[in-house]
Amino acid sequence: MTPPRMPKTIAFLRAINVGGHNVKMEQLRALFEQLGFDAVETFIASGNVVFETDAAPDAGLEADIEAHLKAALGYEVATFLRTDAEVAAVAAYEPLPAVAMAGVAAFNVGFLTSPLTADEKAVLAGFNNDIDDFHSHGREVYWLCRTKQSDSKFNNNAFERALRRRATFRGRNTVLRLAAKYPPSSAVTASGSP
Repeated sequence: MTPPRMPKTIAFLRAINVGGHNVKMEQLRALFEQLGFDAVETFIASGNVVFETDAAPDAGLEADIEAHLKAALGYEVATFLRTDAEVAAVAAYEPLPAVAMAGVAAFNVGFLTSPLTADEKAVLAGFNNDIDDFHSHGREVYWLCRTKQSDSKFNNNAFERALRRRATFRGRNTVLRLAAKYPPSSAVTASGSP
């Protein structure tokens, strides 16, 4: 019988390999290993780091990672941590009925440090238009684009300015691939809000 594996923690990093902030994946892995994490891997070159740790993936650990990356790289790298079970729940979540989802041209997931408040949800709803549709669930925002994403006026910076909070967005395919490659380490998965 195969022994159970250690749970994986996934770090979704903002400002990696965008806007002139280029970081080699070997360097990023080494920076996470310096923090004492085990089995560190990167997943595509857009700031997704998978690792094992005994530490809880909470705001304190996010702050430790951010401080270490800022010291090493010289700029702020917002960090959003999820467990493998939480990533599986995010990948499985469908913000619209299947029929409506079939007509979506682009589907992105925004990662936050905490759920949106009622006031923030109202601000997010203000971004809805003929092209874009937004939903929030747990600590994630789901952005569905009915046409090409380049037709939309929405982006990560617009979100952060309007809601005065940090976020990082990933294409749903990236989230699905992460969930497939790093399934929950036990039978217990996140229920309800991830």
